Amino acid sequence: MQSAAETDEADERSGGPPPAGKGGGRAPGPLRRRLSRHWYAWMMIAPVALVIAVIVGYPLARGLFLSFTDANEANVERTIGVNTIEATYEFVGLDNYAAILGDSMFWGRLGWTVLWTVACVSLTFTIGLTLANMLNRKVRGRAAYRIALILPWGIPAFVSVFAWRLLFNERNGLFNAVLDGGGVEGIAWLGDPTWAKVSVIAVNVWIGVPFMLVATLGALQSIPGELYEAAEMDGAGPWQRFVNITMPGIRAVSSTVILLSTIWTFNMFPVIYLLTRGGPGDSSEILVTYAFRLAFLESPRDFATSAAWGVIILLLLSAFAVVYRRVLRKQGEVW
Repeated sequence: MQSAAETDEADERSGGPPPAGKGGGRAPGPLRRRLSRHWYAWMMIAPVALVIAVIVGYPLARGLFLSFTDANEANVERTIGVNTIEATYEFVGLDNYAAILGDSMFWGRLGWTVLWTVACVSLTFTIGLTLANMLNRKVRGRAAYRIALILPWGIPAFVSVFAWRLLFNERNGLFNAVLDGGGVEGIAWLGDPTWAKVSVIAVNVWIGVPFMLVATLGALQSIPGELYEAAEMDGAGPWQRFVNITMPGIRAVSSTVILLSTIWTFNMFPVIYLLTRGGPGDSSEILVTYAFRLAFLESPRDFATSAAWGVIILLLLSAFAVVYRRVLRKQGEVW
């Protein structure tokens, strides 16, 4: 005879005991079993899923639809007083995408966006990891240093950008005052295309370093100290310990934060827009700021083309995430 535990296990494998009644009845399907077994978890995530569907799903679907039309400020549905003017835009298929991909301006902005992203992420990760290694040691005042280095993360981005804008001011800024005091001619930080790009990269790195610092410091503290002691006893130098112990030990965390930082930086609208407005001219404008310009600043506002730019940005980031994930899998990372 089967014990009670064995009977329950058999029922679990077969989807549960048949319902009471003559003939047993039909066993519930997999979806029904999961819902009945985990109904509490489904109820907990249902509000979040609904909010995400409304806040993210609807605008995404609406933007995708508009990208296949010629919608602009003049032909969308709008209300003037008590009168409603019906939409007159038409479906144009892939014309918007063909126009964007065939325009050299898109490729120029894409090149600068990629350069901006690579420069910011690489500098942010390098500086964050360096500071994390320094704070991972037992030094006097380590808690105060941690607070000071994490402080920029707690300041709203627009406040930080406005503060940096004052520092970069060509006439009254602190940086040019220091240069003038040293007998060096002041620099047009935000008025020269090259220096404007340097400035936005510097500000974004300053904002992003605390995130990298916290993430990598947590990863460093999870590495057993015995590994470093054994390597030191075997004669391994600091660089060898860093390459063979530290980097493999933080790989799982670093791969994730690099991906997140890449996505955030690629779409980092506040720093570019608030610091330079994409200028001088359009020299520091990235893809997302130009999409914003099309939809909200230029007249007539071109909603269709802006939506197409947004879809292209989404596709580029999705492709990067897929390739990045495959590379990690080839390196043995489970992600």
